Amino acid sequence: MEKRLTLAAAALALVAIGLLPVLAMVANTFSVAGEFSLSAYEALMSSGKQLTLLMGRSVLLSVSVTFVAMVVGVPLGVLLGRTDLPLRGAFTMLLTLPLLVPPYVIAVAWFAVLGSSGWIGGFLAPTTSEFLSSAFFGLYGCIGALSTAFLPVVMLLTIAYLGTVNPRLEQAGLLMSRWPHVLWRITLPLMAPAILFAAVLVFLLTLGEVGVPTFLRYPVYPVEILTQFAAFYDFSAATVAAIPLLAVTTVILALEIRFLHTSVLALSAATFGSRNVPIELGRWRFPLFGLVLVWTSVTVALPIAVLIVQSASLSAFADAFSRTSDSIIRSVVFAAIGATLLTLLGFFCGYLVHSRALPLWRSVDALALFLFTLPGTVIGIGLISLWNKPMTNAIYATPAIIILGYLAQYAILPTRMTAAILQRIPPSLEQAAQLCGASWFMTLRCIVVPLSKRGLIAAWIITYIFCLRDLGITLVVYPPGFDTLPVRILTLMANGAPSLIASLCVILIVVTLLPLFVAALWQAGAGRPS
Repeated sequence: MEKRLTLAAAALALVAIGLLPVLAMVANTFSVAGEFSLSAYEALMSSGKQLTLLMGRSVLLSVSVTFVAMVVGVPLGVLLGRTDLPLRGAFTMLLTLPLLVPPYVIAVAWFAVLGSSGWIGGFLAPTTSEFLSSAFFGLYGCIGALSTAFLPVVMLLTIAYLGTVNPRLEQAGLLMSRWPHVLWRITLPLMAPAILFAAVLVFLLTLGEVGVPTFLRYPVYPVEILTQFAAFYDFSAATVAAIPLLAVTTVILALEIRFLHTSVLALSAATFGSRNVPIELGRWRFPLFGLVLVWTSVTVALPIAVLIVQSASLSAFADAFSRTSDSIIRSVVFAAIGATLLTLLGFFCGYLVHSRALPLWRSVDALALFLFTLPGTVIGIGLISLWNKPMTNAIYATPAIIILGYLAQYAILPTRMTAAILQRIPPSLEQAAQLCGASWFMTLRCIVVPLSKRGLIAAWIITYIFCLRDLGITLVVYPPGFDTLPVRILTLMANGAPSLIASLCVILIVVTLLPLFVAALWQAGAGRPS
């Protein structure tokens, strides 16, 4: 009984934290002066500007970024996940770096390279430099920055799901043909649901992005919502304008759940007795190594290196710390609290998804995925709709509203990670503990949690990084005087010196990667013989 009650409480907590704000936002759009009205939707439909931004620029940007991420990410995932390419681990870590920082940091790094006063601009004629800089500020710059930021999603999912393909099918194919044909005819078709799932994630994450379009001055629908809320203080217009984004996300995820979700879950649970055969590249080994090296250097290493060089000034760092020291501390504290609560909530939700102890386990997983892909600005508006009341001012006017936003948007990360971790723990251990008379909580404390410790630490680190890099939710809901470092950087971009912005971005990268560095040192120390 305690097991079912605890798991039900975790599911209800996710509903209260994530779903109720969205429902409150939708309900508010049908109310004017306390009475039912459709006037807000009539105003939205009569205004062609918002719909044009949504159907035009936003969708075009999302489709373009998804296309580039898929075309590059899937081959990279295969090369880094299954072949004998040299330095595969180093390439994977470097190419994952853009996912660990706010996407606008990548845009700032690219501007340090391609801007009129950037590294390349200094070697070009003034007219050519101005043309390159003006082309960067717009659709093409957004595609480049966001493709670099979200390509790791496709690459990492490809690497993860390559191990779920039945090796016997590949071995049978190799008896008749060579690896390229086997990959094209057997491996990739079997992984198609996972690859399409990655495409859906990239599309929806791009659709809700506000930082890069704001920095590169490319008007898209989420920025229009944010403008209505932050610039014009028109909360009613912002709420109604968020409904189309909510509808698009819901429809796409409903299609994903209907046609792909079961196949992806089946792939996740697939285990086979023999290991997948690594692909030997042969004479293509070093040419492909050169291509991956060039891609990694141009898209990741070069922009970050130029950003570091541009910030290499003691006065710039001193100015950065003096302006943002309070924001840095708040970011770390908020992210640590959010990661701790997310790990706790995600553990029980992940246990529910893994054990299927309640009939609603599939709904919990779908809700967590829906909240993750929903634009942060929409979740933020939903939180305001629910909590902006006199009786709940203790939450709305404090950093608690930011933590609730983290819990709503990022619950899918520890949930999916916990479910994957628990698959590796033999169920016979829990059954043996129950036969010995141990309660469920004692079984968790003495068996499940100790065996899951490394995975739970990894879940905490990942959720900490995502909370720290969050911009969409925090930008909408943070109370006065409680801005975080990503928000402070974005607000300083309008009139801050390039060296100051570069220094702030470097500080953000360091603060973000610090837990990974500490975890690596801890693991190295734990691996040494005593």
